Amino acid sequence: MLRALFGRKTSSLAIDTSEKLAQALGSGYETNSGQRVTTSSAMQQLVVFNCVRVLAESVGMLPCKLLKQTNRNRFPATSHRLFPVLTMAPNGFMTAQEFWELLIVCLCLRGNFFAYKVKALGNVVELLPINPDLVTPKLKDDWTVEYTVNFKSGTKVLTQDEIWHVRLFTLDGLNGLNPIAYARQALGLGQAMDAHAAKLFTNGAVASGVLSTKEKLTDEAFARLKTQFNGEHMGVANAYKPMILEMGLDWKPISLSAQDTQFIESKKLTEAQICGLFRVPPHLVASMEKMTLNNIEHMGMSFVNYSLVPLITRIENRISVGLLSDKDRLTHYAKFNAGALMRGDLKGRYESYGRGIQWGILSPNDCRDLEDYNPREGGDIYLTPMNMTTKPEAGDDADKTAP
Repeated sequence: MLRALFGRKTSSLAIDTSEKLAQALGSGYETNSGQRVTTSSAMQQLVVFNCVRVLAESVGMLPCKLLKQTNRNRFPATSHRLFPVLTMAPNGFMTAQEFWELLIVCLCLRGNFFAYKVKALGNVVELLPINPDLVTPKLKDDWTVEYTVNFKSGTKVLTQDEIWHVRLFTLDGLNGLNPIAYARQALGLGQAMDAHAAKLFTNGAVASGVLSTKEKLTDEAFARLKTQFNGEHMGVANAYKPMILEMGLDWKPISLSAQDTQFIESKKLTEAQICGLFRVPPHLVASMEKMTLNNIEHMGMSFVNYSLVPLITRIENRISVGLLSDKDRLTHYAKFNAGALMRGDLKGRYESYGRGIQWGILSPNDCRDLEDYNPREGGDIYLTPMNMTTKPEAGDDADKTAP
């Protein structure tokens, strides 16, 4: 009896993540819609999941190489210890693609990405990602940054030499802004709409029509009718089943009301706002309502220029600042190959190669190297159009023959 009165209710749910802990403690981001927005609840919205996935997989598919610049020549720095970390495997349990995808996911959902730097002889040889919820950055009075990390073995304070920090745009220069926290009102409204839509389809018969009769039903008949109707005609699984009505019962369907129509429009507006939050064109998350053959190509170009390029530029700069030494930083830099986005467009690639060869920008072997083909003999020649050729010696000859 005492246990029933004063004991706590036990739960079989293990609290093994920060999101479950936030839910158990009643924390998270409160919204005016009454929904509590967390990272997990936001990802349960299909449009959020699609936007984050598109950004993460798009960056993950781009090859990232470490290059070395000598005068005007640039070569892959294959002898540098950081080259295989960026190109093949940042650590022993992740590929480069998986690592870059995780980095983008952390930026989209938390605004910050942290990784522990494993060094050998002063060079970074491994990057171990850390859950952003476990790290607290702090700017000290001497303008150095320290990171308090809550490891399972205990809390440790690490320096910039030990932590690689990539962040979105900031207000204080240190902590990246969390998109989920700042857009919690729109995300909370989307969660409320999803919950409303789920209840609407669960009790579809109630919203789609009414049962009416002129006779008075007894309590027993009413209870039997309610049980039978709920079990056989409510819910999506029981849609379109024939009804057997008695005692003068009549089914009167109700068409979609103006309120329901406004709900659909509001849901579309919320989804468009979420796409704007992540700067993902709607057609990439299967929203083709306003897409045409004339604008879909420009929307794809806009996605590369204004969605992917800011992210990969941010990562490239943090590689130079956080992973290279002061000496190597003067001659080495990281570069994502955005041209890999054209891998599926064979016609576009070949037309681009043709123009590059025609104007002397590329040689045939340069193009073959981009396609992973072996070089051919005589393929290192750069052409120059005849109408663009200059001959300084011709001018000298003309001066000699002039009277």
